[in-house]
Amino acid sequence: MAVINDVLFNFKFDPSEVSTTSLCIEPRLLVSARLRPLRSIDQLRAAVRANHVFRSPVELLAHLLQDQANVLVDIIRQSTHRVDKIEDRQLANRVSISRSELGSLRRVLVRLQRLLAPEPAAFFRLLNRPPDWISEADLNELQQAAEEFSLAVSDSAALVERVKILQEEVAALVNEQTNRTLFVLTVVTVLALPINMVAGLFGMNVGGIPLAEHGNGFFLIVALLLALTGFGAYLALGRNHDKD
Repeated sequence: MAVINDVLFNFKFDPSEVSTTSLCIEPRLLVSARLRPLRSIDQLRAAVRANHVFRSPVELLAHLLQDQANVLVDIIRQSTHRVDKIEDRQLANRVSISRSELGSLRRVLVRLQRLLAPEPAAFFRLLNRPPDWISEADLNELQQAAEEFSLAVSDSAALVERVKILQEEVAALVNEQTNRTLFVLTVVTVLALPINMVAGLFGMNVGGIPLAEHGNGFFLIVALLLALTGFGAYLALGRNHDKD
């Protein structure tokens, strides 16, 4: 008896599109039971309907495992193509699209890896202590299929790490853009500070306002504001440029 995981027939990179199938294997019989159409099982059914000759039910199981590996490799190939496109968009600073797609893609790959990774280990344990009715040729076929499936699972783990690194790079890029935005807002606030202070002081309706009766008072205040603004710009931009 065995329960294995597989993706649905119309898999569309949704974490929920993974289901299970139950198998009962005897010396002359293999019975599978599932509630939803699965891609690897459907490929095995297509091979049987195409009059493909199988020596034993164990060879059917090995063929099913190879089909699972092929399906996983196809998913990894499509995911790699999507990751390549996301990298190109990331280089173009299109961060918002990349973050959502990377998160969805990573969830799918992590779920597939978590569900499919135990299967090769289970098959290797079966190979270490096989039933007496399994022939040597079937054991070799099953071992080759298990190795191919294990390699596909390893490739999916490597792709998950690549997506994780991309997410970290996107997060770093978002933080950098946020810091730049905050710096610009800070500079604007510093440059507007002299004008706001002078406007607040001279806007008070009280006596004794300086330069109120002076003929060139307005121009003197404007010159003072320009000087203070220039000094603030030097402090905000000049020193930051020197640090860079």
